[in-house]
Amino acid sequence: MLAVLRDRTYRRLFTAQVVALTGTGLATVALALLAYDLAGAEAGSVLGTALALKMTAYVAIAPAAGALAGRLPRRALMVSADLVRAGVALFLPFVDQVWQVYALVFLLQSASAVFTPVFQAVIPDVLPEERDYTRALSLSRLAYDLESLFSPALAAALLSVITYNWLFTGTVLGFLASAALVVSAALPGPAARPAPGRTGGAFS
Repeated sequence: MLAVLRDRTYRRLFTAQVVALTGTGLATVALALLAYDLAGAEAGSVLGTALALKMTAYVAIAPAAGALAGRLPRRALMVSADLVRAGVALFLPFVDQVWQVYALVFLLQSASAVFTPVFQAVIPDVLPEERDYTRALSLSRLAYDLESLFSPALAAALLSVITYNWLFTGTVLGFLASAALVVSAALPGPAARPAPGRTGGAFS
């Protein structure tokens, strides 16, 4: 499975995905603590609403973003999504109202809903061999699963020396690093038509 990382372009794209996922994981932990500061005993309700907004944004926007992936420059779409996500994360430490959390979370996930399907659309052009493409999907799935374990552990370690607001800085840096990696990757042009039987998963 790791053999696909020998491809320089895919390696950079995969690294971009990993650092963005890590940044998102740090933001999730920080958001839970922020919700507690803003809402106290109602923090669970606030966080639940924020998570529902994340799902709504993804379901509403990802299909349209997938369609745009074949019509607009994909590098520009991914970099723009990363920059929007970095900008949103930059504002999160300064919110003082629950509605602001909702608005920024929706915007953050909307940008993620653009990045993910475009990222998935690029992979079969970078790795045209069916075997390599399947390995890349498996590796992305593994990264997604491991992030749910790694990010909370990293956040816990960081919170022993910094306040939770600084976790948002890690999120910003993750998205900026992702954008830089996408910019540096040599992306091929889209294939004339998709390979049969290939459908993307929902990695975010």
